[in-house]
Amino acid sequence: MAAVEPAPVRARPRGDSPSRWRKRQQVALAVTWGAGLFVCVSAAAIIGFMAFKGLQYLRPDLLWTRPLPGFTNAEVGGILDPIAGTLLLTVIAIAIALPLGVISAIWVVEYGKPKALARAIESGIEVVAGTPDIVLAIFGLAIFQLPIMAPLSFTASGGGVFGRSFIAAGSIMSLIALPLIFAATREGLMSLPPRLREGSWALGKTRIGTIRTILLPQIRPGIATGTVLGMGRTVGDTAIVVVLLGATLQIESQGDFPGLNILRGTGGTLTTYVYGASPAGESNAPEKAYAAAFVLLIVVLALNALAARIGRRTKEESV
Repeated sequence: MAAVEPAPVRARPRGDSPSRWRKRQQVALAVTWGAGLFVCVSAAAIIGFMAFKGLQYLRPDLLWTRPLPGFTNAEVGGILDPIAGTLLLTVIAIAIALPLGVISAIWVVEYGKPKALARAIESGIEVVAGTPDIVLAIFGLAIFQLPIMAPLSFTASGGGVFGRSFIAAGSIMSLIALPLIFAATREGLMSLPPRLREGSWALGKTRIGTIRTILLPQIRPGIATGTVLGMGRTVGDTAIVVVLLGATLQIESQGDFPGLNILRGTGGTLTTYVYGASPAGESNAPEKAYAAAFVLLIVVLALNALAARIGRRTKEESV
């Protein structure tokens, strides 16, 4: 029986060890390592500090009691209304942004004619993505203060239109999530091989049938990732809440029709509550600010973890 010769050991390529690199390459490596460590340490410091302060002051009763205005806000009242306002505003924004983003991306990628209009849509979404939130808020206030928008806005007893409501804030807030959903849908459609469409057409399916039954199920995880990231953006916004929602301590409804009276009313979110309860705000209740900030941080981290999980699942399914 012939002896089996061991496989030859391949020599490592020259320059593979950082000690053999040029000086400027070693400096670049050290800078990249330092930048990465700085980001990790900064994130860990923020999470650790907010966890220490938040757990120190967060009590279960704060989560299901309404905030009470006045000079005693540091001792009484909870954060139920800001939590409800955050959830309601996020649902309204995503309910508007999700169909608009998906349909726009489908039209741009799968149809795209006339090309000038397709380029205009892409450019418009890029402009919206780069516009500061406060500018979007002022634009929304100018729109919803029009008399024709009175049924969708909080109005005074004399008939004046304030331009503030959950509908107004959610509509403008959807512009923040729209670019993320549009980009995720567009990239997903562009990554699909042409043979999927050609095979579906060869079997007699129409273009819209191919999109609905073949293409959209393939990119559903990507759309979900973009949606979750858009939710994270809407949860953390403050400028639009202050200008278009009033940033009131409690949710104030208007009208007698159930459901619509809340949507036409004003309120606040966790971000505005944190500012109002901080030493820089009017309430000067830092304990509650830390507790609400910790709850907000948990929500954002949960959304980011969900987006990362969806992304990993998408990568595993594509392998």
